[in-house]
Amino acid sequence: MAKILLVDDDNYIRELMKASLHGEGFALFEARNGREALEQLERRPVDLVILDVMMPLMDGWELCRELRRLYPDLPMLMVTARTETMDKVKGFELGTDDYLVKPFDPPELVARVKALLKRYRIASSQVIRLGEVELNRSSFEVSRGRERMSLPPKEFELLFKLAAHPNQIFTRNQLIEQIWGIDYEGDDRTVDVHIKRLRERFPEPIVGFAIRTIRGLGYKLEVLA
Repeated sequence: MAKILLVDDDNYIRELMKASLHGEGFALFEARNGREALEQLERRPVDLVILDVMMPLMDGWELCRELRRLYPDLPMLMVTARTETMDKVKGFELGTDDYLVKPFDPPELVARVKALLKRYRIASSQVIRLGEVELNRSSFEVSRGRERMSLPPKEFELLFKLAAHPNQIFTRNQLIEQIWGIDYEGDDRTVDVHIKRLRERFPEPIVGFAIRTIRGLGYKLEVLA
């Protein structure tokens, strides 16, 4: 049973989230602000955190930053009334995995929660299969059917990062920090160059997945039906 922590100072919103998720078999816990959330997480681990932005004592921005520092593999879904693109960019750069705007439809909340939990189960795997393409992180091997491919290390790491989190948007800054490291001093456009090379190596009509550009935000990998 997946454990989910709901962090919002609005009692009505917490009740709505609980009502939406109650019948899905999740264990639900509540906190009214970031400080309460951190205190709860010291007592019990959870599998996912749903958090608001505008909260007293510790807001969602600071909480997101602290959660990513203390629990780097903990999935987070930010639920907020803020709709500006720059707020979404800020959330992704601080470490949130997905973004849902209030007022939300309960079925969409459930769908996003399930997708995030599934995404993190995939991310913990050492082998990822995308159609006919298989990525093996332990050996850095790429295969397509019977064909073996050799990728430069950074291209492999970039593709594996995107494939491990399908449909999750990564900003350029996130990819630079996670693939090249926080001390990287080069141009962040190096991400664009590597994405272009990956698209050339893996044309979407053939391989069954595509690396999409999300204007103003970054990139995501999408598995094609």
